[in-house]
Amino acid sequence: MEYPNLVFSQLGPQLSNNIMIQNAMIRGYDGNGLFEQCLHLFDEMPHRGLKPHNFTYPYVLNSCSKLGWFRKGKQVHCRIVKGGFESHPSVVHALFHLYVKMVDLNDARKVFDEMYVKTIGLWNRMISLYVNACDVQSARKLFDVMPERDIVSWNSMITGYAEVRDVGNARDLFERMGEKDVVSWTLMIRVYADAGDLVTARKMFETMPCKNVVSWNSMISCYTQHGQHEEALNLFVQMQSRSEVPDNYTFVSVLSACSQLGALEFGNWIHYLIEDWSQFGAILGTALVDMYAKCGDINRAFTLFIKMGERDVFCWNVMIRSVAINGRTEAAVKMYSLMQKKGLRPNDFTFTAALFACSHGGLTKEGERIFYSMKKEFGVEPKLEHYGCIIDLLSRNGQLEEAVRLVREMPYKPDIATWGSLLGGCRERGHLKLAEEVIEKATELEANESGVYVLLSNMHASVGQWPEAQSAREKMEEERIWKNTGHSMPGLSKEDVKVSIVDDALVMKGEQNKEENKDDAWSSRSCSFYNTRLQLPDNYDKSKMNSELKNGVFYIATPKTKVERKVVDVEIK
Repeated sequence: MEYPNLVFSQLGPQLSNNIMIQNAMIRGYDGNGLFEQCLHLFDEMPHRGLKPHNFTYPYVLNSCSKLGWFRKGKQVHCRIVKGGFESHPSVVHALFHLYVKMVDLNDARKVFDEMYVKTIGLWNRMISLYVNACDVQSARKLFDVMPERDIVSWNSMITGYAEVRDVGNARDLFERMGEKDVVSWTLMIRVYADAGDLVTARKMFETMPCKNVVSWNSMISCYTQHGQHEEALNLFVQMQSRSEVPDNYTFVSVLSACSQLGALEFGNWIHYLIEDWSQFGAILGTALVDMYAKCGDINRAFTLFIKMGERDVFCWNVMIRSVAINGRTEAAVKMYSLMQKKGLRPNDFTFTAALFACSHGGLTKEGERIFYSMKKEFGVEPKLEHYGCIIDLLSRNGQLEEAVRLVREMPYKPDIATWGSLLGGCRERGHLKLAEEVIEKATELEANESGVYVLLSNMHASVGQWPEAQSAREKMEEERIWKNTGHSMPGLSKEDVKVSIVDDALVMKGEQNKEENKDDAWSSRSCSFYNTRLQLPDNYDKSKMNSELKNGVFYIATPKTKVERKVVDVEIK
């Protein structure tokens, strides 16, 4: 616009005050993104004795919309009504788009109803506006009175039902559609997945006549979001076999599944497939960092973090927490300080990660400084999880009285984790009376948490109060609260293993070739056991156990004491 500006500035009053030249300049400013200059020239028109008309207002309204100057836009609307141009098609369309940008449903609908000619695109835009506002009923009423519909109309309405998880109406519309595209099928996958019916979602996916990368991403992310991480990885392998090129959304979903399974080898393969992960930005880089950290390779995670060119607050949060979880608590606190030096402002999750690091590293002074700086320096109001972290820190490090004071003064009702932290502090100090009070408060929550009862029982047992210890255990049985068996072996599926009980250990037979990893055969594999009840025989033969080990049976756990319960169920997830 430099040359037109130069020419316009050198025009005499007779030409520069011509309405056609003024409109040309307003259109040029608007079309080239110079929205403020456009509005400035519009405001000068009355002083030049010029009256805007239907060739002026559309560009002025568009500039107001682009700048977000909605009050100015309404002022222009008043001038349009006063000038009698509100019924002109180009002006009314510009007004409609202004109110759509404002997300003003009432005024947008008024302008829409006043239009003499409505294209399918305008009908679809109004329906989408209702859908985005979760007003599905109004959207459906408008949909039903449309004189004609295209595929966008049907997809918009199905999207609305997907938002409110109305499977019946979404299915009804889908079946009534004449033409269905990839978007239609993908929307139905989302409808069923959001309703928790992954089986039907998968059937819909397999029935699709044509799939694109968005369809694959939708199904993979559905599995990941519903905790079916192995299915997500299997589907990704199938995607690769079909030569479908994954994008950054695919990789983020698959890396998330790897993180949850601890599938380091699979994650390494995904990393190999990403030729240049830095081009995808912070989201994919953060997913890679998170995957390596959760799979135990914190050094690789940190190396990737350093190499990332763009690091947002979320990425720093992941790295701070990952470093803390892996025991490097002082390094985590240093990263928290470094993040601020880089000009990034901590958010809720940053403070949670930093306080978690202080709690598990015993950094009492640093933890208190971070906690009290939240509101004072950053204007962030501490939430329950932040109070929980600082209470846990104080309880772990002998400041039980201060922890109790915080519990009484905080503006939230303590949850089971908060009472558990206090109970741990009571154990360290041998404060049985306070521990019993904590148990009483915790039981009011009806959280069915076994840890508080077990901890109280152990506290009584440690000082020789056996009847009280037994009473705590009996209370657990009365409330039908059970302590889950601990387990951890990342990455093994139920097809890979065979579970049996040999003497005093729960063992697992696997199909892995032992020659590949003689020293640590299951270091990167996984398996989970639920509802396991063991009855240990009085006599066990170590030679038999050693023989089983040679035949490919690997220990999971060897209990030191007998558990007097029968084997009810052994299930592998």
